[in-house]
Order: sequence, then C-alpha cells, then structure tokens
Amino acid sequence: MRNTINKGFTLIELIIVMVILGIMAAVAVPRYLDSISNAEKSAEDAVINSIRAGLKQYANNKLYSEGRATWPNNPFDALSEPPSGYDSNDNGNENGIDQLDGVADSDGEWTFDFNSSRITHQRADNSRYYWQYDKGVQLGDEAKIGSLGNRQDL
Repeated sequence: MRNTINKGFTLIELIIVMVILGIMAAVAVPRYLDSISNAEKSAEDAVINSIRAGLKQYANNKLYSEGRATWPNNPFDALSEPPSGYDSNDNGNENGIDQLDGVADSDGEWTFDFNSSRITHQRADNSRYYWQYDKGVQLGDEAKIGSLGNRQDL
C-alpha cells in the first residue's frame, strides 16, 4: 500500500489568495493616496492660518508703534519663522521686475509673487495652489488692512 502525503497548496488555493490580495490592494491604494492629499491640505491650512495670525499680530504691532494698523508687502514677513520650503529667492521683485516666475515649482515650496500678489505652494503630487494677498491701503485717510483669500487651483 502506498502512503502519499501532500505538503503544498493547490493551484486553486493560490489563485484565491492572489485574488483576495488584489482586492485588498485595490481598496487600500486609493485610500492611502487620499490620506496623503488630506495631510498636505492640512499642512497648507496650518501655514495659511499661521500667516493670518501673524498678519493680525503685525497689524497690532504697527498700530501700537506707528498709530496705524498695516500689513507688510510680503505676508511671510509677518511670521517669526517662515514655513519649511519657503523660497524668498523665487518671489519676483517688489518693484514689479520679474526675477523669476514667482510661482512655486518644486515639491513643498512656498513663494510669494510680488507681481501677482499671490502666495503659491506646490504639493508632492505637483499640483499647485495659490492664495490671493492684498496688503490693503497703507497711507492716507482711507488706510485699511488687506485680505488673504482662500485656496485656489493654479
């Protein structure tokens, strides 16, 4: 009498395991990519909220020292420390002469373009966003602080 012992998986069992792993991967990858996008959006919101808070503090300091609440020409000047990825060399020029394009062009980069008055940021997936910045009227009887817009696609 012959005694046979099978010590392996059948082809059907291997195929079923591969199908299950494929389904799990098909569900997990989009969720992972969405979590990365949400994390970058949250990081952008944190930077913009820091800029907004810095602008309020800057205006309060100017009101106290000069008698008039004003905002700076570059909103990043209102921060005690600029965000990681801020490139002050890619900001164009306050005089309207375009040194570079002023738009964030590398992953994680933040810039302020003096020519268009926009804060720009590029995410790791190469999507770019901007926030319109208006420093307001700085002189005269009609002086007022400006505004910082919401995120928009670039």
